[in-house]
Amino acid sequence: MQEVDADLTALDRAIINAFQGGFPVAERPFDAAAAALRERGVDVTGPALAERVRELDEEGILSRFGALVNAEKIGGAASLVAMHAPEDRYEEIAETVNEFTAVAHNYEREHPHLNMWFVVSVADHPDPDKDGGDRVEEVLAEIEEATGQETYNLPKIREFHVGAKFLVDGPVPEGDADLSELGPAVTPSDRDTLTPDERDLVVEIQGGLPVTETPYADVAAAIDADVDWVIETIKRFDAEGKVRRVGVIPNHYALGYTENGMTVWNVPEDALDEVGPVVADLDFVTHCYERPRHAGVWEYNFFAMTHGRTEAESERRIAEVRDLMDDYWDVGADDWDTLFSTRILKKTGIRIADRADSNTA
Repeated sequence: MQEVDADLTALDRAIINAFQGGFPVAERPFDAAAAALRERGVDVTGPALAERVRELDEEGILSRFGALVNAEKIGGAASLVAMHAPEDRYEEIAETVNEFTAVAHNYEREHPHLNMWFVVSVADHPDPDKDGGDRVEEVLAEIEEATGQETYNLPKIREFHVGAKFLVDGPVPEGDADLSELGPAVTPSDRDTLTPDERDLVVEIQGGLPVTETPYADVAAAIDADVDWVIETIKRFDAEGKVRRVGVIPNHYALGYTENGMTVWNVPEDALDEVGPVVADLDFVTHCYERPRHAGVWEYNFFAMTHGRTEAESERRIAEVRDLMDDYWDVGADDWDTLFSTRILKKTGIRIADRADSNTA
């Protein structure tokens, strides 16, 4: 468990540990959440808990509170892209890439060739039958023309794990206060598209829920909807994967997790089915995907993101991943690499409203 840079009380630590997922989707969720903390030895009332979550949000200890919307399930498409930017043109190329509204995140990473990594997010679904093809590829062609540099598209082939959790030293150390069973029972739908009312709900909650004692009622009032419908729909979205989880989203930098290492691996195809789940099960691996190779330039097909408070801690965790992989295949020195992030060049977030609009019927 980690000591943190922020000055946190026992209650703060309990909130961070207990509710990074599984927060109640019910009319007065903080009352149920406070009761769960009292059962774990943390004396707090529902109103006091709501007030402290609001303060942590305002202080920047939390990035936000609410439902983490899964943009992939809402509509549109996104892809990770790598590029080489020559040192003498790096700032110019970064500025040009960042001017594209489709570029949501852009990072400088340590690599001798592919030193710029960004995410392209578009509203349109990939459609091979559409004149012009995939919109992501169209954006990349525009970026290549504007920068004079080749791009390497690395779309997600398979997702083994997405679930960044950052636990701290204090109460509820295992983060086990899961209250997701509270609220109405729901049945997932088989619809791929959103209704207009669902689109309005997604747009309203994409940046977080109001930190009040009745957040779902406040959302209902904002979109002129019935609160029972809001609660049922968010719970159904959770069951369908349109919402990854409901809870507090910590600012991991404020918690001292300043080092993020993107480890990449050239895993034999016949080992991927076994390697993916076991690496994803490591509690410090926050993202884990299969992505395509680019022959002669990029030979890695497996990505695992780790976080640590120091580069040394990150390196220890990466060594643990390597040791685990060695149980499944003979990992050579040239079969993996770590790309540490050295600078955030752009971070605006996925434009979920645009993607929801394109998928509303």
